[in-house]
Amino acid sequence: MPGNTIGHIFRVHTFGESHGVSLGCIIDGMPPGIKISKKYIQNELNRRKPGTSQYTTQRREMDKINILSGVFNGITTGTSIGLTIDNIDQRSQDYNNLKNIFRPGHADYTYYKKYKVRDHRGGGRSSARETAMRVAAGAFAKQYLKNIYNIKIRGYLSQLGSIKCKLKSWNIINKNPFFCPDINKIEILKNKIKELKKNKNSIGAEITIICNNVPSGLGEPVFDRLDADLAHALMSINAVKGIEIGDGFSVINQLGSENRDEISKTGFLSNHSGGILGGISNGEPIIAKIALKPTSSINIPINTINKNNENVNIQIKGRHDPCVGIRAVPIAEAMTAIIIMDHLLRFQSQCGKITQISNKK
Repeated sequence: MPGNTIGHIFRVHTFGESHGVSLGCIIDGMPPGIKISKKYIQNELNRRKPGTSQYTTQRREMDKINILSGVFNGITTGTSIGLTIDNIDQRSQDYNNLKNIFRPGHADYTYYKKYKVRDHRGGGRSSARETAMRVAAGAFAKQYLKNIYNIKIRGYLSQLGSIKCKLKSWNIINKNPFFCPDINKIEILKNKIKELKKNKNSIGAEITIICNNVPSGLGEPVFDRLDADLAHALMSINAVKGIEIGDGFSVINQLGSENRDEISKTGFLSNHSGGILGGISNGEPIIAKIALKPTSSINIPINTINKNNENVNIQIKGRHDPCVGIRAVPIAEAMTAIIIMDHLLRFQSQCGKITQISNKK
């Protein structure tokens, strides 16, 4: 199945289905001699895993990482890194009644039209369960970027439905179940999710990713622009329907005099570009936002068709997130780290050692 690999030098290939035996990935291009602990990878996975709070899906997976190769005594060896995670809480029987029915808003219909084969157990390969391996691979990239270049890649929930969450403090993001940066909005978010669950409905969300200390010069014009590759990676995340870099769609109403970033001998005076100019990083913080659609699997009847092209009505039951955006923060961080890591290694292969390190906080 093509399309399961991302990256040129730092390459990540994933495999596995939502209700299969295991999920897995292979990482190529990881530099040797980098310290990486199993505990660090597991901590990243724990941020994403299901069943950790009453506000997300109640599917309970330990997401215990298995390191098969490429790491010896906590040090990367430079060889291919093999990782797996076993699925232990599948309830495939929950989907037996959907074996021949296409769920609106899911990939059931399009996968069947393409492959003429149907894995009706959850979302199969298109399930958000697949993203666990992205987070595991992203942990390697994040560790390298932080330890070698002090590049920090962090994300937060910036909006859930109409509830906007401004970045008040990085310190509380991992201390609440919503990855919310504003302590005053947490109770409001709790009540909103409780309301959605009561009404058997779901809601969309916005996630913001900020990359600090990214050096200038990363990006390959014309088709492998840094922003283009970030868009590719972030749009590959399940349920993502839109992306913005910098001011994004706000530029529609801006004047040129407002949008361009002035430059002085001490650096840029603003960052409307989101840290990328002409597809190449400029040393400013890279800022990206993604929009995630509401969960399609909700317990409200809806019209659809079956494999015989007959009209049917279904009511989907099971363990689903009332807002998929809640657990998307570590996934978006991981995909961003993979792209930054790949472009940093590409820079080194063509232009040599990176000497210009940004200190933008």
